[in-house]
Amino acid sequence: MPPTYALERLLSAGGSKTVAGIDEVGRGAWAGPVAVCAVVTDLSEPPSGLTDSKMLTPARRTAMFDEIVTWAVGIGYGEATPEEIDELGMTEALRRAAGRALAELPVRPDVVILDGKHDYLGAPWPVRCEIKGDLSCVSVAAASVVAKVRRDTYMASLEGVEEYGFADNAGYPSPTHQQALAHLGPTKHHRLSWSYLDDLPQWRHLKRHRNPLAGEGQLGLFG
Repeated sequence: MPPTYALERLLSAGGSKTVAGIDEVGRGAWAGPVAVCAVVTDLSEPPSGLTDSKMLTPARRTAMFDEIVTWAVGIGYGEATPEEIDELGMTEALRRAAGRALAELPVRPDVVILDGKHDYLGAPWPVRCEIKGDLSCVSVAAASVVAKVRRDTYMASLEGVEEYGFADNAGYPSPTHQQALAHLGPTKHHRLSWSYLDDLPQWRHLKRHRNPLAGEGQLGLFG
């Protein structure tokens, strides 16, 4: 079933004139930023075939991105760098990236639909968390596509790191990425607080340690 405006209309009926849908990408990657997109629509007919970005082929995502850019009333995009993730933890990094995305919108939303069950945005934004919102809500689905395409494009543009296969894996732990890490070590684009470094004895000394209350890292390289 394609996403609908059911939740957006419900929130609008409750007095929220402007509703923004938000989704993130890159949370589980070992390299690159975490990216967040916010989309506001006028509740008009969305591009045909719009759905969660993970359900679309790369070619279809790119085509859908172009349609969304001309259709949406407002699009905001924000990132948090690997350095911010290492220093602050993922929750705070997501909050900062989302704040940057919302700041790019032409109008301040009255309410934000956040994909998932955890509110990483918080005050002063009124937030409605929606599990699988990228599948059920038009604005969140559109945000998922824009976030994915923009981050993937950035990762593919990085120079001097071709051995890691970022153009194909976008910084996620593919076999190519893992093999390059084992032989070449992490780059300036990697998250150095992630626990994959625990499985790489020759590079373990590069690991950054932060206050555990700042947020969790990632799974190890081999488990």
